[in-house]
Amino acid sequence: MPVISRADFQKAVKETKAERHARGFTCWGQFVAMVFSQLGRAHSLREITGGLRSCEGKLKHLGINAPNRSSLAYANEHPPWKLYQKVFLQLLPRCQTQVQGKKKFRFKNKLVNINSTIIDLSATLFDWAKFRWTKGAVKLHLLLDHGGYLPTFAVISEGKVADIKVVMEFSFGPGTIVVDDRGYTDYQLWGQWTSQ
Repeated sequence: MPVISRADFQKAVKETKAERHARGFTCWGQFVAMVFSQLGRAHSLREITGGLRSCEGKLKHLGINAPNRSSLAYANEHPPWKLYQKVFLQLLPRCQTQVQGKKKFRFKNKLVNINSTIIDLSATLFDWAKFRWTKGAVKLHLLLDHGGYLPTFAVISEGKVADIKVVMEFSFGPGTIVVDDRGYTDYQLWGQWTSQ
């Protein structure tokens, strides 16, 4: 069984109406191109399209042709985020069931790690991503479950948002061990988690 079912992907495309403004380049084509760029560590549109063109014969069984740079650029400027959210939510439970039980974990209780990272953006292009005078940024807050080494929760916020504001929304099951850094220090919150 393939990791990502083409039929499930197409069903998600129809449900989210992601190809409304596709301009001849399908969501499946964009998805394959982005997976290729990630696995092939391609950093530019030229590298992605050139790399895909070099293995055009292998793309036929995936049902796509190598895209033009302009088509890929347009698709990346208008990403169908609802589609990719749906694909992620379909894929996550499959990944979780596959990694469970492969490696014995030493803790008796569930162990989770909370952390965040800042992703720099251009302040002129992303004026909504307030961070500093000349710099824009978003912050990715991630909850990692060490039982399967997979993220279980992610929030993307403006770069200025304090870590503690996001983590206030989290709740954990009884016996969970939470590892965090000092950005999440709030004794009232710790007391609430302990009582849970």
